[in-house]
Amino acid sequence: MQRRGAGLERPRQQQRQPPPPSVGPRAAAMVPPSGGVPADLGGRPACALLLFCYLNFVPSWGRQTSMTTSVTPKAEQSVAYKDFIHFTIVESNVRNISEVSVEYLCSQPCVVSLEAVVSSEFRSSIPVYKKRWKNEKHLHTSRTHLVQVKFPSIMVYRDDYFIRHSISVSVVILRAWITHKYSGRGVDVKWDENLLHAVAKNYTLLKTVPPFERPFKDHQVCLEWNMDYIWNLRANKIPQCPLETDVVTLLGFLYASSGESTGIVKKLPKFQNRELEATRHQRMDYPVFTVSLWLYLLHYCKASLCGILYFVDSNEMYGTPSVFLTEEGHLHIQMHLVQGEDLAVKTRFTLPLKEWFRLDISFNGGQIAVTTSIGQDLKSHHNQTISFREDFHFNDTAGYFMIGGSRYVAGVAGFFGPLKYYRLRSLHPAQIFNPLLEAPLAEQIKLYYERCAEVQEIVSVYASIVQRGSQEACDLRNSYLDLRHRYGRPSTCTAFPWEKELRAQHPSLFQALLEMDLLTAPRHPNESVLEIGGMIFEKAIKRLSSVDGLHQISSVVPFLMDSSCCGYHKASYYLAVFYETGLSVPRNQLQGMLYSLVGGQGSERLSSMNLGYKHFQGIDNYPLDWELSYAYYSNIATKTPLDQHTLQGDQAYVEAVRLKDDEILKVQTKEDGDVFMWLKHEATRGNAAAQQRLAQMLFWGQQGVAKNPEAAIEWYAKGALETEDPALIYDYAIVLFKGQGVKKNRRLALELMKKAASKGLHQAVNGLGWYYHKFKKNYSKAAKYWLKAEEMGNPDASYNLGVLYLDGIFPGVPGRNQTLAGEYFHKAAQGGHIEGTLWCSLYYITGNLETFPRDPEKAVVWAKHIAEKNGYLGHVIRKGLNAYLEGSWHEALLYYILAAETGIEVSQTNLAHICEERPDLAKRYLGVNCVWRYYNFSVFQIDAPSFAYLKMGDLYYYGHQNQSQDLDLSVQMYAQAALDGDSQGFFNLALLIEEGAIIPHHILDFLEIDPAIHSNNISIIQELYERCWSHSNEESLSPCSLAWLYLHCRLIWGAVLHSALTYFLGTFLLSVFIAWTLQYFQSVSANGFNPTPAGASLDPSAPTASPAVTPTEDASAQDQPAVTSNPEPRG
Repeated sequence: MQRRGAGLERPRQQQRQPPPPSVGPRAAAMVPPSGGVPADLGGRPACALLLFCYLNFVPSWGRQTSMTTSVTPKAEQSVAYKDFIHFTIVESNVRNISEVSVEYLCSQPCVVSLEAVVSSEFRSSIPVYKKRWKNEKHLHTSRTHLVQVKFPSIMVYRDDYFIRHSISVSVVILRAWITHKYSGRGVDVKWDENLLHAVAKNYTLLKTVPPFERPFKDHQVCLEWNMDYIWNLRANKIPQCPLETDVVTLLGFLYASSGESTGIVKKLPKFQNRELEATRHQRMDYPVFTVSLWLYLLHYCKASLCGILYFVDSNEMYGTPSVFLTEEGHLHIQMHLVQGEDLAVKTRFTLPLKEWFRLDISFNGGQIAVTTSIGQDLKSHHNQTISFREDFHFNDTAGYFMIGGSRYVAGVAGFFGPLKYYRLRSLHPAQIFNPLLEAPLAEQIKLYYERCAEVQEIVSVYASIVQRGSQEACDLRNSYLDLRHRYGRPSTCTAFPWEKELRAQHPSLFQALLEMDLLTAPRHPNESVLEIGGMIFEKAIKRLSSVDGLHQISSVVPFLMDSSCCGYHKASYYLAVFYETGLSVPRNQLQGMLYSLVGGQGSERLSSMNLGYKHFQGIDNYPLDWELSYAYYSNIATKTPLDQHTLQGDQAYVEAVRLKDDEILKVQTKEDGDVFMWLKHEATRGNAAAQQRLAQMLFWGQQGVAKNPEAAIEWYAKGALETEDPALIYDYAIVLFKGQGVKKNRRLALELMKKAASKGLHQAVNGLGWYYHKFKKNYSKAAKYWLKAEEMGNPDASYNLGVLYLDGIFPGVPGRNQTLAGEYFHKAAQGGHIEGTLWCSLYYITGNLETFPRDPEKAVVWAKHIAEKNGYLGHVIRKGLNAYLEGSWHEALLYYILAAETGIEVSQTNLAHICEERPDLAKRYLGVNCVWRYYNFSVFQIDAPSFAYLKMGDLYYYGHQNQSQDLDLSVQMYAQAALDGDSQGFFNLALLIEEGAIIPHHILDFLEIDPAIHSNNISIIQELYERCWSHSNEESLSPCSLAWLYLHCRLIWGAVLHSALTYFLGTFLLSVFIAWTLQYFQSVSANGFNPTPAGASLDPSAPTASPAVTPTEDASAQDQPAVTSNPEPRG
């Protein structure tokens, strides 16, 4: 069955060679019906013979255009002339002006049409030349008409300054035809209609010339010399077609899908290769492509559908293809039709569980082939071919692909392997090359869940037996039971069905189960395994919190493995960190990846952040993949605002407390600390600021205070009812509206909200809009209050206005307006609004809004920023900080490692600081270079502190353990610290230059130091010391100021030694010495005393004492030492 796309193929490059020209039609038009010679040649046999030879043996001028269709209209029998047309081309190649000789014959008044049609790689049958003329007088006579066909310059000449984009033409057809006027077809008739009524027609093919074999056009225009020179530099360069393939790797590493509403977003660009792009366009209504992906499913979908791989178009609708998993384990494949409707089909077979398999789906027009292959050997499991009569619409660039979940549908629970997409080919599974690259890791995942199946079975049986025993123990006593126990059979203990081999395989599990208190065993069978896993984890953590907790890790690891198998994935993250960092266990990168992926699949917040961070930076053998990183970060970011409104759980406010900052450490407190007691005292006295701060500390768990919402609400109520502070009134109103820790009281909450708004608090104005939106459904009033609050600078109001536009309920504005909604979300995000930031990150990763061009890196940064506010991460950081303040080094190191591996910068620098303070501890228990690793991680973060750059600069300068000295990287680190305004960075750069280091020009540009002004090292050093002095916080003399003064003293001294004053002083002193010597000898001679050195012979021939050199010579001799003793700048 022919599909719609079958007729959209590119014009063929080679046409069937036309048959040799026939003389028959032409001769028949000139010979009378009787078959004899014409009457005027009857008496001339020689002339007739000559004409016969000419017609039969002399080649026709139209030999190359011989495909002539002759149509003989009905006419009188006495007329034997037939219409014909053919032409002769002097030059067969396409030229700007090609001369064509058209020879034709009309039996009736006619119109002759000539047309040139071309086809390129993007379009076909494009008319580029048309000409018509009438013939009414010269009938029954062969006529010749010379036509100059002019082709466009872009298909005849090469690119030049004026012709910038010449086209590559594949086919050029020159065709001509004749129509009779008696049929009513005149000159004004349309070309296509005119051609349909032709009585004779003909065509020929012209040879096309490739673009770079064409001549240049003489435009007879003189360019300016500079423009002409620039053009000549690139005129003869032949551009190369981009090396491009239709194979796209949508996923190259394993992805842990938690079965929630987050997944990987992939957006494909158009082909750069024009031929591939043309093919893609032609197949939009006849899709030909193949998808191949690896899957490991833990269970089937718990909802009606779960996402595997689906396309979302620019209108946020499902496109072709859309592949989902059903509750029963079948595949649900959905396509978008050309008519605009959707069509879906469900496979007959089900997908395997807890087994790696490859799913191959190929589309070939209306035919879909689905195949599943199991294992590395790709043993065929199921295959099915489905055919449709409808035409599918397929445009893989008008939207984005989703792998796993999204805000429209939850994803499957399991793991995705490599995913390849063949955009223009329909392949058989044997032709697909998509191996399971991470085979060892995939095998470890399979072994993990096989082991965990045994563990869960043991725990489940144990829990059920314990439940039965506890129920029997709780039965009420009666007389019958007393008699039964007294005279009946003796009771026997319930035996656990454990085999000896099973006990040997899981010794830690059985030990943990036996140590558990039977009375506190869980009573809910569905949650018993998870609860027991939590109990095992708490017992293990209690051992890690001891004084020598790090020493206990190796013995705790088996218990953490059992806890992880029970589904308690906090244990999975602990194991991942232990193996990745070698914390008291041999470092094993494969096991670290395994437990990190398992924790991420279990939606463990710290595990997901660890995976997102590693893929964001491309470290620890995790590939750099921003889309994959976004999938993990967005999962936790969407949970962060929900976690903040949940008062239960191990959560704390995430605070940026640096262990280097003594001032911040002083204000950390507890319920019995001095700071807390002083705030409580002030709050009791009615200090509104103290009441608000105390309530915030208790509500969110800040500054080391344990979370206590009930106590916080008491202070909110006390402050709101006793003081007139609008902030306290607003906070208490919100608590009453939501019923957080107190009974809801909407009436009192509204009164308090209005009272706070009347005092000018923008949060309260926004709160009134929220009230009318949520409870009254009065969108006009809600928009009024939100517009007012937005003008006051409230980010919540900006977000709420965006929601109105997104839902299409903004008063007076019909329909949805995603552009305005995005603008309000962006404004809210800039104000720190969490949900607004999440929407902006979604827009950046999809790129479906013009105002948010696709930027995966920015999307990850925004999602990461929100995820790092999660309260569960804050709880780990707080435990590490409390342990540090209490001097518990083992516990502080443990919790800061757990926080640092999630990618939060403050914890990374704090951990490096601990390792600097206790190098013995880090060296003994850690399998990585702690200082180097975490300072290095921190400098690649957004807004890294300047002291981290200085630390890394020092490590590169001096070298550290296995890292050799690298002055170039040291200069880069110091320059980054200097750019952040750190005076030490300028100082270190200046010292490096004095030691002989060379600062690259890009670093100088980075620091905005103009090489034209500062052309030598002395000038650069002077500029660096001046900036160092200006950025120094010390009012008195600082190292920067002293270095600046010392530099100028050296410069002055060097200038003095090199100046003309040196020559003057040397000459003057030498003259004084000579004068004194002469005067001395004269005085000695006058006194008659001639001194003789001891031991010297009195030789009368010896010359008298005289200067060794003349004054001029002395001056030059003195000058040379002055130059050599000039002190050069030193490091």
